[in-house]
Amino acid sequence: MDTFDSSVRIGVDIGGTSMSVARVLDSGDIVGRIDIPSPARESGARVVEEITRIVRHNWPDAQSVGIGAAGVIDAEGTILAASDSFNDWAGFALGQETQHALGIPVRVENDVNAFLLGETYAGVLAGTDTSLGLMLGTGVGGAIMLDGQIWHGPRGAAAEIGHMPGFGDLPCTCGGRGHIETTSSGRGIANRYTLTTGQHVQSAGEVAQAARNGDATAVNILVDAGRYAALAIIQAATMLDLTAVVIGGGVTRDWDYLMEGITEVATKYPLISGAQLDIHRSVLGADAVLIGAARKGAQAC
Repeated sequence: MDTFDSSVRIGVDIGGTSMSVARVLDSGDIVGRIDIPSPARESGARVVEEITRIVRHNWPDAQSVGIGAAGVIDAEGTILAASDSFNDWAGFALGQETQHALGIPVRVENDVNAFLLGETYAGVLAGTDTSLGLMLGTGVGGAIMLDGQIWHGPRGAAAEIGHMPGFGDLPCTCGGRGHIETTSSGRGIANRYTLTTGQHVQSAGEVAQAARNGDATAVNILVDAGRYAALAIIQAATMLDLTAVVIGGGVTRDWDYLMEGITEVATKYPLISGAQLDIHRSVLGADAVLIGAARKGAQAC
């Protein structure tokens, strides 16, 4: 397992609601975490301004910055595509602009890729060099590590597992239909419950509360989310011959329901290799992106 330089390494996690910045030690421990409302709702330029302000004020001796951000990102750190939670984001040269502002090496990674980097460095998959990461949040994201390297693909869109088709026929936010995001994301879970029951809910958390109050429909929809996620995982694992999987994101708060569906499907469809598929819940939670981003930044030095 590689280690960070002993100098000050900064990780940044840019979300649609909040942005976190912290120093990450060689051990993976996070020091001095700062959380602010996400400037990505305003513009890419405001993101650079806030990162620069926070780093200069708190860690003037920082030697590298790694940024985890949602969206399709190229090797130079330019945002190629992003969700509607981010304003003036697509086409923004985040890596170049931040490096110019700070004058130190800056690297940008898709947030789910950063999540997997974090979990394989200091989390449940520490020491693993070939693995799959899945994030079940508002949407669904994926990341693949092969022989210790994140696989980006020629256009930076590798492992966009949330948009794999064949999981029903509900419309996806991307314009497609039947993507796994419609069944296993927080938004998808809430939408399926609303469509099935006629009772409008806004979050997977409301569905989970209904399930714990004995609502059989809510239980089935949450277990279904696990079933569909497991199908996507097994397809990826079969194609790439990997066995280590970590799942994070807000939907994993209801891990018992998800794992019921995951176990059912994984038992029904064992890997053709005969190997055991090990599916874990993230132990780092939201810290994984910060740790992985800092690791990415350190690699630039």
